[in-house]
Amino acid sequence: MNRPVRVLVAKVGLDGHDRGAKVIATALRDAGMEVIYTGLRQTPEMVVNAALQEDVDAIGISILSGAHMTVFPKVMELMKQKEMNDVLLTGGGIIPEEDMQALQQMGVGKLFHPGTHTHEIADYIKQWVAEHRSF
Repeated sequence: MNRPVRVLVAKVGLDGHDRGAKVIATALRDAGMEVIYTGLRQTPEMVVNAALQEDVDAIGISILSGAHMTVFPKVMELMKQKEMNDVLLTGGGIIPEEDMQALQQMGVGKLFHPGTHTHEIADYIKQWVAEHRSF
């Protein structure tokens, strides 16, 4: 790989708690990735457009608001419309296990609970990108 993995970290909707997203962004940077953090109150359209413009390998959404069953499918739909078939959609937050499984069946990547070791998240993203992206 001749360039770092590029990851967009986003907070979608009205969820105003971004400490976890900032911790993840820093951890991914420390793991050698290039990270674009979009800040708070993004729409799914803003996230997907930023991911396209930045040519990212992965989108990570941090969600604590309970809107995960709306946000992830909407982002997934927009990614399909833009033919971003080789971009990982992953994330984490307060998401019940059964919802995580339902989202993964829709094509969302692995989702992480609060307290997951950051190296586990970084390793997952690096491995997924190595298997699915060619650059």
